[in-house]
Amino acid sequence: MQEILFLAHRVPWPPDRGDKIRSFHFLKKLQSMAPVHVGAFADDDRDMAVTEEMRGEFASVHVETRGKPQWQAGLEALARGVPVSLAAFHSNAMARWAETKIASGRTSHIFVFSGQMAQYVPADFAGRFVMDFADVDSAKFESYAGEGNPLMRWVNRREGRMLDAFEADVARRANASLFVSEAEAALFRARSGATNVHAVGNGIDTLFYDPSAKYKKLHPVFADPLLVFTGQMDYRPNIEAVADFSHKVMPAIRAAHPETSFAIVGRNPTEAVSNLSALPGVQVTGAVDDVRSWLAGADVVVAPLRIARGIQNKVLEAMAMAKPVVASAAAAEGIDAEHGKHLLVAKNVEDEARLVNQLLSDADLRLRIGQAARAHVMAHYGWEAQLSPLDAIMRGGT
Repeated sequence: MQEILFLAHRVPWPPDRGDKIRSFHFLKKLQSMAPVHVGAFADDDRDMAVTEEMRGEFASVHVETRGKPQWQAGLEALARGVPVSLAAFHSNAMARWAETKIASGRTSHIFVFSGQMAQYVPADFAGRFVMDFADVDSAKFESYAGEGNPLMRWVNRREGRMLDAFEADVARRANASLFVSEAEAALFRARSGATNVHAVGNGIDTLFYDPSAKYKKLHPVFADPLLVFTGQMDYRPNIEAVADFSHKVMPAIRAAHPETSFAIVGRNPTEAVSNLSALPGVQVTGAVDDVRSWLAGADVVVAPLRIARGIQNKVLEAMAMAKPVVASAAAAEGIDAEHGKHLLVAKNVEDEARLVNQLLSDADLRLRIGQAARAHVMAHYGWEAQLSPLDAIMRGGT
């Protein structure tokens, strides 16, 4: 192994959201193997500022701000006959930089995080190519195709179909394709026919997400029952989850526990999310200094995702903080944990209300599930254990 080219659709730093947390830890692991060149896109000036601090840690860094509007990506996708996801992350500057690194002759390995970035790996690359899809994105768009107005249904149908073909082609070229859970890996094998597919799960920093660690406590402390949801609040599955929970589940919870509050915690809330604060008991915090403050203050953490792929970091973080979690079946699917022991899994909207009310009525049950959740995460979801297969995958031993 000479040098590694690492390509990501979003800079891995700071690791403060699900995809960045995963890519950050993968990148750290790769650094232990060989010098790494990092090519990625930044969302904003904050990402660019942190990039300047990180440059000295890598062989080279190329980061550019992605400012292409969605309408432009859509037009490019139609003109080029490619998925919108690829057009949105297409950059001539990124392509030239990647070509230069590969042409140097020193790049023996390429690691790609997120399918959009596979477009920068040439078909004739002679080294080892490892592709971390994380989730089956095409399946997500297919699930969107049955809802919305006719135009959006067509757009999502097209995106799902074209991404499906693209993902299968990338998997044929890659030496190994990675997914965040065995469920996602099995789904991809069935859809693509690919065989060199591995599940490499997400981990959790149990020293950081520790109820006994030092962090600011909520002030004022909530005396009444508090439910918490955490996540990036301009991400469609999160938006749909909190809207559905606020409108359909909270009334049943407040009927049994009238003073219950539901805090939606996460940066960049859309207007639709912000408007939920007009509903009884619902508050929208926006970005917070430390999500642990809100997790620690919660009586119950909820993850009512209707559409979810892979492992939900938000669930692992809450479990590591020794909090009882009520998760939808979709949110819990990728997590190896036992319903009733490590978390509670709801079958539907009515079940979510029932399980939350059960927890709010039983302090001993909340404590027991929370403690079991933390012990389970510590035993099974440390990053070192999760990433242990990566050495062999990168070196061609599996």
